[in-house]
Amino acid sequence: MSSTQGQKVVLITGASQGIGAELVNAYRKLGYGVVATSRSIAGSDDPEIVTVRGDIADADTAQRVVDAALERFGRIDTLVNNAGVFVAKPFTDYTDEEFDLVTGINLAGFFHLTRRALPHLEADGGGHIVSITTSFVDQPNSNVPSVLASLTKGGLSSATKSLAIEYAARGVRVNAVAPGIIKTPMHPVETHQTLAGLHPMGRMGETGDVVDAVVYLESAPFVTGEILHVDGGQNAGH
Repeated sequence: MSSTQGQKVVLITGASQGIGAELVNAYRKLGYGVVATSRSIAGSDDPEIVTVRGDIADADTAQRVVDAALERFGRIDTLVNNAGVFVAKPFTDYTDEEFDLVTGINLAGFFHLTRRALPHLEADGGGHIVSITTSFVDQPNSNVPSVLASLTKGGLSSATKSLAIEYAARGVRVNAVAPGIIKTPMHPVETHQTLAGLHPMGRMGETGDVVDAVVYLESAPFVTGEILHVDGGQNAGH
């Protein structure tokens, strides 16, 4: 089924809770058709939201997401690589299983879906890719040892700039948002005070702060290759 004339379509990963769920709402308000995926996502009553349940580290999931978009809407305009996992611990405490988990979701997930979506973004004459990274890539903090985040999300930051240049003359923009620590179900309430203190502004971010940044990038036709820090000043230093 083809989309309504002129209706744009977005793919959103990690879409069942936190930032991902808010991104789904934000893009619907912009009038987009949405294909939302996560391991635990439920169906939607909104006919303009298609849900795909699966592990984003699996190439098969990526293919099913792209196929669902083309079957329901006939096009893909934007991809938001939001799915991510963050494991903070001293480097030598990481396990092989944690390495596989973090690289699978953060890197393989990005690779499998972005590679499959890009030809469709380019075909529609002006696509957009946004990935969610982390401020710890640019400003490591001894209070939060997180080399696997730097290894994987740092890879996304570099890939963002590289893809932006590769596709700059082909109509596809590629950006990233690098959040500080955001109030999501990932962080128990009892940790919030400590986490707030890691930001120069003295508070954690809200999911809406990240969503607003993605929506800004969506509407910024001259911005590509940008890593937009939404981090209460973390990137500037301490």
